[in-house]
Amino acid sequence: MFTPALAAASEATPTTAPALPAPSGQVLLQVSGRIASTNVDDAAHFDRDMLASLPPHRIETHTTVTDGVQVFEGFRMADLLSWVGARGDTVRASALNEYRVDIPMSDFDEFDVIVAYRMNEQELTVPDKGPLWIIYPRDDHEVLQDIRYDYRWVWHLNRLHVD
Repeated sequence: MFTPALAAASEATPTTAPALPAPSGQVLLQVSGRIASTNVDDAAHFDRDMLASLPPHRIETHTTVTDGVQVFEGFRMADLLSWVGARGDTVRASALNEYRVDIPMSDFDEFDVIVAYRMNEQELTVPDKGPLWIIYPRDDHEVLQDIRYDYRWVWHLNRLHVD
């Protein structure tokens, strides 16, 4: 659920942004860089409950690493970046295995990219490319068939850095 606190955080300017609540569970995602709202030093840390409070979104699409159409559920990357007051042109997405890729921030609005925590009604786990996986609506846009976008599907996502 998108709470008023989230809405206030998303509308805040860098000089007036409220602090994010502290995570109470295991931290799944850290966001750093050019952000206005933080909760641990100069970064924003999120547990599962915090991420689940963002409005849910669903994408049905093929991937290059699975068979057939998959159903992904998660939150829009644009909503998360708005919540932390991100101001930049690029997001460096990093995975548990230290894979990194720079993604233009324009992708997140242009394609409604989500961060999935569920696939086919099952929670994503580390053996299943989870707990978080960046998903593009590949079947909805012909341009997303280009291999450069395949590199941006970061599974085992655990960090974002806004430049």
